[in-house]
Order: sequence, then structure tokens, then C-alpha cells
Amino acid sequence: MTDLSRKTALITGSSKGIGLAIAKALYEAGSHVVLNGRDEAALLKAKQAFDDTRCSIAVGNVSDPHEAAKVAQRACDTGGSLDILVCNVGSGASVPPGNETAAEWQRVFATNLWSTTNMVEACKDKLGETSGTIICISSICGTEVIPGAPVIYSAAKAALNAYVKGIARPLGTKGIRINAIAPGNILFETSVWQRKLDGNPEAVQDMLNKEVALSRLGKPEEIADLALWLASDNASFASGQIWTLDGGQTRS
Repeated sequence: MTDLSRKTALITGSSKGIGLAIAKALYEAGSHVVLNGRDEAALLKAKQAFDDTRCSIAVGNVSDPHEAAKVAQRACDTGGSLDILVCNVGSGASVPPGNETAAEWQRVFATNLWSTTNMVEACKDKLGETSGTIICISSICGTEVIPGAPVIYSAAKAALNAYVKGIARPLGTKGIRINAIAPGNILFETSVWQRKLDGNPEAVQDMLNKEVALSRLGKPEEIADLALWLASDNASFASGQIWTLDGGQTRS
């Protein structure tokens, strides 16, 4: 079993879904986890799944660099150090292809790219003190064209992947590893796939049968298992990589 005791992990966007699943996995491995999000009530609800002695919250919109710095400081003050940063803030919600605007480009990039770059900048010195690791949650939309996926979201995730590869060497000189996970279609409560299943389950299964080698949706816990490995010493030689976990959807 992976042992991450005496380590502090900050997980952004962790009140639900993939972020919460990763927080639970790190917690079960012994880490002190710091949950982050914009909604304090949602964070307090999520916190109920943890022991108060090893879980705290840091409210803030990390797409704003000033708030990101405050969230980072809160995590360091709580844990005494910072060993693991998981950048999970993101949203695929955007306009249909062909309807992009300047304001929408700014909004989607703030959510899906600046939220990560802000946190890396805010945390890199503290992570350097512990030879820490960074895990970014990307998407298969950033690795190849997915029909129907919003253009701006796809571009933002592609930029995130390029950032992870480009910043790996500078961070490596500080002893920090950085990787990204590119999930496929992940099902959890309030997810877009839950809404699609509620509306037309037959259409969803038909798509999965045609497009995904394993013919099913993924689970947040499956993403969390990979994140746990990347956070551990077992992945000590892994950095600057985009790890696809999509059930074989992008197998070509």
C-alpha cells in the first residue's frame, strides 16, 4: 500500500468528482489533505468524509492569482509544508464550435489553464523545499480532436499539456516532478455524463460501444488511483508526461 504519511497535499477543485476522489485516495494513504473550491458550504460538506485532524479547507478562486497565493499560503500554514499539489480546477462547459467570443476565450482559459499556472507559481518554492510533485488534470480533448467538444476548452487543455511538458525541466532543477492526467469520459454525480445518462441512456451506451474500447464510462476513483501512483515515490522517474486514462477511446 502507498504510504504518504506526514505529507501535505493541496487539491484544487476538490468539493466533488475527480478532485474529491483524489483527495480521498491521498488521505487514505496517510496525507493531510487541503480541499479547495469557491463554495465554502460545498467544501464543508465534502470535509465530512474526512477526519478533522487530517483535513482542512482553503476557500478561493484560484483562477485569480491573488486568491491562488492565499490558498497556497493557507495550505502551507495548515500542514507546515507542501508536498503534493493537484490542480483539478476545470470545466468543459462552453459554447458550441463556431460560436466563440473573446470573452469566452478569456473565461475558459482562466478556468482551465490560469487556475493551474497560478497555483504552480504560488506553490513552487514550497514544493521545492520538499522535492514535491504536481499533478494536473487535463483531458483527452487536449490530446486530439474530439468531435463536438468545445473548441476553446480543447485549446485550453492542449495549452495545459504543453505547459506541463515545457515547465518540467525548470521545475526539475528544483527537485519537483510535474505530470498531467488526461481522463476520458468520467461519470460522477452532477457530471455532464450523469445528465446525458438521465436524458438518453441508450444514446450514451451506443456512443460508448462505438468509440470506447472498453464500452463504458470511467470512475473518479480510477483517476485517483493513477494520481496516487504519480504522487508516490513509485513514480520518482516520471515527469513532464501526459497520462491518458480513457478506456481506449483515443487508442489510435
